[in-house]
Amino acid sequence: MIITSLDNKKIKELGKLKQKKYRDLTSTYLVEGEHLIQEAEKANVLEEVLIIDGYDINTSKSKTYVTREVMSKLTDLDTPCSMIGVCKKSNNNKIIGNKILLLDDIQDPGNLGTIIRSSVAFNVDTIILSKNTVDLYNSKVIRSTQGMLFHINIISMDLENAIEEIHKNNIQVYATDVVDGIDVRTLTDKSKYALVMGNEGNGVSNSIKELCDKNLYIKMNDKAESLNVGVATSILLYELGD
Repeated sequence: MIITSLDNKKIKELGKLKQKKYRDLTSTYLVEGEHLIQEAEKANVLEEVLIIDGYDINTSKSKTYVTREVMSKLTDLDTPCSMIGVCKKSNNNKIIGNKILLLDDIQDPGNLGTIIRSSVAFNVDTIILSKNTVDLYNSKVIRSTQGMLFHINIISMDLENAIEEIHKNNIQVYATDVVDGIDVRTLTDKSKYALVMGNEGNGVSNSIKELCDKNLYIKMNDKAESLNVGVATSILLYELGD
């Protein structure tokens, strides 16, 4: 059977998942393309796959074939991929490990995607997203992670509560501040840490910064006033690596 109608009930419901409120309501989201679908299946979050008639994928999940026109209704891309996966959200809310990254209202999907990829590369155990950080399941975020969101513990949590919990585990919490900070390279104990990265325009909020133990900065020449938050996070995570 091939779904050909844009008014098909299943397609109309899945199309709503392009909006955050419906992703939250159903605890499901979409991933586009074979690579992301395969990564989702490895992570055991894939529920089903929709495929343009004429294409195929090796999967143990149920497959529904659709026309290219129907696929265009589900995608955010100008040119639709040949397949889309329907995935279930993680319901995990636990902070694990000794290397933790907290994101204070990051807004740009590309920045969040970059940060997630770097976090996987530099052995971060848990990423904590503030309530006002861009939605993890935004299609642009998912694409920019290149599947790395399936390989790291990512939770959404009030940052003040998170820092309180982190401190109970005797982990130092570092904010970032180019004015009142220490060179990240001077840290000697990097076996465990929690790093807070702030909003693109405002940095780490004052209320969060007051809860942190120290401020860090990246030493650079006078020609540059600041770095993109995705780039800055990557450098700091590299310097904090073992």
